[in-house]
Amino acid sequence: MSKNNKNTATGRSFRISHMTDTNLLLAITIIVFFAMYIGAIVFQGKGFLKPQTFFNILNANAALIVGSCGMSLVMICGGIDISIGGVMALVSMCCAVYLDYQGGNVAVAILIAIGIGLAFGIVQGLLVAYLDIQPFIVSLAGMFFARGMTTIVNTQPFNVKNEAFTALKETRIIVPYMGSVNKKGIYVNAYIEIGVIVALLAVVILFCFLRWTRTGRHFYAIGGNSQSALMLGINVRRTRFTAHLLCGLLAGIGGFVYFLHVGSGSASHASGLEMNAIASSIIGGTLLTGGVGNIIGTFFGVLSLSTIQNIVASAGLDQAWWTGITIAAMLCIFLVIQSIVMARKNRMSR
Repeated sequence: MSKNNKNTATGRSFRISHMTDTNLLLAITIIVFFAMYIGAIVFQGKGFLKPQTFFNILNANAALIVGSCGMSLVMICGGIDISIGGVMALVSMCCAVYLDYQGGNVAVAILIAIGIGLAFGIVQGLLVAYLDIQPFIVSLAGMFFARGMTTIVNTQPFNVKNEAFTALKETRIIVPYMGSVNKKGIYVNAYIEIGVIVALLAVVILFCFLRWTRTGRHFYAIGGNSQSALMLGINVRRTRFTAHLLCGLLAGIGGFVYFLHVGSGSASHASGLEMNAIASSIIGGTLLTGGVGNIIGTFFGVLSLSTIQNIVASAGLDQAWWTGITIAAMLCIFLVIQSIVMARKNRMSR
């Protein structure tokens, strides 16, 4: 084989190898989502054909999208954070009490949400990165602390009646040309909530951050092999701290997005959201072992998770265990796919 042919073969091999990790898992996630959604249209009726059905998925899961993005960051670094659900509940309760009982304003409530998220991110990041405590244990303590503090702030669930907040909560962004005619023959505009805009901005910003910044590339390097990253001169501790800091920040922002959607404070808010975030990240192609992941994949992971839940509900299987069974089946399938992809990658790297 000539030198040029060798170079061509090497370049092709590199492209295939690159496709086998992040890009291949992303492609599989997107294909599965569209296959499920098309299947829902075919078998569950024309309700899924309405654009508003898709927009409702975004409206209901905007907070989960934001939280899952933060979860993906720490998972790419080889860590995990199971406190985000508790942080979101605490943010919702604190903002609700401040707005309703203290007569506060929305701008300060947003700052409170961000401050709570940053506080959890800083403390957990320091414990994980600089004291070498396992992320699972640290975030487990953070989850218990956040849930406990939520009940200390207020034990009774209540709806927020603050006028400025209510006006913001009820704000709808009309999506032109996507409306539909209802049964009475009236044209109804399609809409999204403000939280969806925040979630989409988070996806775009974090995608660019991971793809085109040095720190973002360091996340992948540390998740792939922290010892090799250290030998390359990467500050492993600082990068891990940054990952948990960003995750905490996103949990705070996601908490306010969640609060904006539900409009109430309750100790039971965001229950199990951290598990859905982990499931969405895995379905989106993020490996639990770190080093592989994509924010766009996480976004489609959330959509896939919600779509399968809607399909189960539309089929008349309203019991909670059917949803749990279908999610478990999806996770098993994607974990098997990830194992196959990574096994192939390891063979090609030898």
